[in-house]
Amino acid sequence: MTPSNKPSGRGAVALLLAAGVLGLGACSKTDNETMGKKADSAVAKTEQAGTTAKAKTESAAASVAGAMDDASITAAVSTGLAKDPDLSAIKIDVDTKGGQVTLSGPAPTAAAKARAEEIAKSVKGVSAVDNKLEVKM
Repeated sequence: MTPSNKPSGRGAVALLLAAGVLGLGACSKTDNETMGKKADSAVAKTEQAGTTAKAKTESAAASVAGAMDDASITAAVSTGLAKDPDLSAIKIDVDTKGGQVTLSGPAPTAAAKARAEEIAKSVKGVSAVDNKLEVKM
């Protein structure tokens, strides 16, 4: 070979570098698209997980709030019954579920039974009263 046909060391290195850069550029574009798709997929999954977690948290909070309201209603009805001289708040069971109050136990008279129901109905948050008090003299 003559020196004019033989690639110089610098030329060969430059040629190899150019080929490598082109090759890497092609790979890089494909990899970037794949990485971009993976990133988009990961973001979408994270957003969905966040939405699901938010919904579960809100549902749990609503359940706790409902339970707290029922407990507050029960306490308020019991307090109202305790203030009445004819009713025994200790003997009357007050159960509240979803704003519906159930009264059970003894009442000394029919009038006291009716008063117990009115006391329960007057409490904020009560939607209905099931008066199961039994008149016992």
